[in-house]
Amino acid sequence: MILELDGVDTYYGASHILQGLSLRVAAGEAVALLGRNGAGKTTTMRTITGLTPARRGSVLFDGADISAVPTHRIARAGVAYVASGRRVFGSLTVAQNLELAARTLGSGRADGWTVGQILDTFPKLRELADRRAEFLSGGEQQMVKLGRALLGSPRLLLLDEPTEGLSPAVVGDLGRWLELLRAQGTTILLTEQNALFALAHSDRGYVLEKGRVTHTDTAEALRDSAEIRASLGVG
Repeated sequence: MILELDGVDTYYGASHILQGLSLRVAAGEAVALLGRNGAGKTTTMRTITGLTPARRGSVLFDGADISAVPTHRIARAGVAYVASGRRVFGSLTVAQNLELAARTLGSGRADGWTVGQILDTFPKLRELADRRAEFLSGGEQQMVKLGRALLGSPRLLLLDEPTEGLSPAVVGDLGRWLELLRAQGTTILLTEQNALFALAHSDRGYVLEKGRVTHTDTAEALRDSAEIRASLGVG
């Protein structure tokens, strides 16, 4: 397993958010983390990356305990986190956003991602290379965020609510990008309120309620379960 969370408890102050959370992600898998608002999805991502460290339990990345490792070292180890929201350097152009990521995150691996490969994967970014990121649409900014993350050639890609605020057409584009990454063997853990989208692009899934895992199964089984669909508010 490339990622293992065992009995993780995470707090915000006195608020107990993750309560004995355990999950697994194998190398090359795409795994969905599902749940309604407040279920603990983003907190799980923040715990993995060290932004909100676990108070109890363990987080293992490729067998090494990273529970108390600083965020920048977790990133350097190969964990890329694409947070929700419009988190780009708005005053920089698309090209400058990517070049900055290549300089600061570049893995130096012979098989690592390059800016040229990012522009080939997301041709729209080539057209927008000289545009300041603050003037991009939500979908275009999502492409920039994904491109920046991939330039670190991550071994684990964490995507937090990637469809948030996107139009249906752009959500379709995002699905195609995810399938491309899956075909290339990228390991992905994504959180989503859009459960059907997440399960369509995942191998397995976990359902969270109040910081606990309530169900886990194959993506197909979760998608076809009337109980799970009802719990997630899926018609």
